[in-house]
Amino acid sequence: MGLKAGIIGLPNVGKSTLFNAITNSHVEASNYPFATISPNTGVVNVPDNRLDDLVSIFNPKRRIPATVEFIDIAGLVKGASKGEGLGNQFLANIRVCESIVEVVRCFLDPDIIHVDGSVDPIRDIDVINLELVMADLEVVNKRMEKVATKARVNKDKESQLEMSILTPLQEAFLKGIPARNLTWTEEQLTYMKANYSLLTLKPILYVCNVGEEDLLDLDSCANYQLVKEYAEKEGNEAIPVSCQIESELSELSKEDREEYLGSLGIKEAGLEKVIKATYKLLNLSTFFTVGPDECRAWTFTNGMLAPECAGIIHTDFQRGFICAEVYPYEAIEELRSETAVKEKGRVRTEGKNYLVKDGDILFFRFNVSKNG
Repeated sequence: MGLKAGIIGLPNVGKSTLFNAITNSHVEASNYPFATISPNTGVVNVPDNRLDDLVSIFNPKRRIPATVEFIDIAGLVKGASKGEGLGNQFLANIRVCESIVEVVRCFLDPDIIHVDGSVDPIRDIDVINLELVMADLEVVNKRMEKVATKARVNKDKESQLEMSILTPLQEAFLKGIPARNLTWTEEQLTYMKANYSLLTLKPILYVCNVGEEDLLDLDSCANYQLVKEYAEKEGNEAIPVSCQIESELSELSKEDREEYLGSLGIKEAGLEKVIKATYKLLNLSTFFTVGPDECRAWTFTNGMLAPECAGIIHTDFQRGFICAEVYPYEAIEELRSETAVKEKGRVRTEGKNYLVKDGDILFFRFNVSKNG
């Protein structure tokens, strides 16, 4: 789908360590600011037990999971919106992402330098929020200079629509409030996304980088609890992760990882939670195609119709779409074979207006003439 999640945070909070673990790559993760200058990009598999189950049923030649793309963006500092710390470059890298994964330092370690000299997760979040808000305020102010007169004097309808968006944005930004925290109509949201590329309109996920001991007793981790409460007030999610543990886990085999997690009393690796939450943050879901050659998870944006999903596989499928044969994953999970699913009447034929659902197993019928 080409959708990207940008990993951001202040310097030395664990961004690059998290990125290394997520992508099992090895970008620089040094103990000083600006260790990461150019953004690093990695495409990672989305963990999905349903695909594993389908593979066990169909025993295909190939197993192809859904993926999500992460970009490790260099650390922001105070004044980034004014160009401090290579800020303009960093902000531009965030602007091309569809969502933000903000790593917040919650662990205490005197040997790891904090850019502000002490660990205070809410202060760190506020620093980044302010820089993103100030960058967006500059965009809004420039746009208002161009359309305000048209809206007021010429009564231009599009300019009036813009001013109905720009005015509350400007008021919110002057108070340090992100665009995502305001209430918008569907028309306003669509217009903003198409025309402004606002940093603070992007959905956000907080990853709380805690110490190993904290991970085992999160109720006693005051810094994590502060971020969790902050995120909940915004309607967002805060996921506790020990980036150091995840880095170590990423070097192990699947069996060794499971054994290590078991020894810590942890059921699911933090990285899996982050990847799944990011997938959800991007408003993505999964449909499957199955058979003896291949079981594959396909990524689609929620709200897509059957022909659009067919087009994800191949443009010809969308162009010549006839219908889709559909059954839910739960049907084959229960009955354990496609033949049984068909015999039980669980397979449906859906047309062009069918809204594809997460977990649908699809077979597309199409016809494209040679003349096209």
